[in-house]
Amino acid sequence: MEQAIVYSGFSALIIPAFIFGSIIGSFLNVCIYRLPRRGSIIYPSSHCPSCRTPIKPYDNIPIISYLILLGRCRRCGARISLTYPIVEILSGVVSALIVWRFGITPKSLFYLIFLFSLIVVTIIDLEHRIIPDVITLPGIALGLIYNALITSWDGFASVLGSFQFTLSEILRTSDEFNIINSIFGIFLGGGVLYLIGFIYEFIKKREGIGMGDVKLLAMIGAYLGWKAVFFVIFIGSVVGVIVGVSIILFRGGGLKYEIPFGPFLSLASALYCFTNGFNFGF
Repeated sequence: MEQAIVYSGFSALIIPAFIFGSIIGSFLNVCIYRLPRRGSIIYPSSHCPSCRTPIKPYDNIPIISYLILLGRCRRCGARISLTYPIVEILSGVVSALIVWRFGITPKSLFYLIFLFSLIVVTIIDLEHRIIPDVITLPGIALGLIYNALITSWDGFASVLGSFQFTLSEILRTSDEFNIINSIFGIFLGGGVLYLIGFIYEFIKKREGIGMGDVKLLAMIGAYLGWKAVFFVIFIGSVVGVIVGVSIILFRGGGLKYEIPFGPFLSLASALYCFTNGFNFGF
């Protein structure tokens, strides 16, 4: 009975969570537009990219304003990118799913920050083929801080005296202590992609994986731990190959067609958050 009441309470928060997420999505759009252009995300206020006219509050309502204005600036009539409502809807859906899956908890806030960051990374990588350090580097630190806060330091101190710096010992303690899991996730995530990129560049004599992807996977490892790294690389690679082959076949391009890897890593990370890697040994 108590579980049913709790579930009902969380269900009632899904719509407010969607509204909250869509509002955050409006700010994420500012980040997506300005970060690649090295602009401030605080000043100036939101404005039309074409005529530079400040956007009135009633024209800045997530999703709704886009529909009312039919996707055009009220003053100059310039077309507003469809990316804006897509990001707002996606942010709202992510927020609602987090509340539905985890309720109102510190873990929910942690996952929201993580997934909102991945939305920004995905759109910027798709549009500009870059992953800003201003997202990934603070993300690595935040992942470490969160996992440090939820680590049982008393228990960690009790095993520290007998700790042996072997791979098996690190793996064993990573299941018990979040901070070890996070640290190992950073080095494994960044290290695996860096090694793959190094080998590819050595063989093909051209860059195959950018450092932005390396830092992104290190951030993912910091948040989700080392087990998630294997899941994210595997699922991200499979989906990336399927999408890449489809695009090449559809467009008739060659095998050198450039496809950003960040969006697939982000998608796989979101999937891991909600499924815990399907519990198939990840």
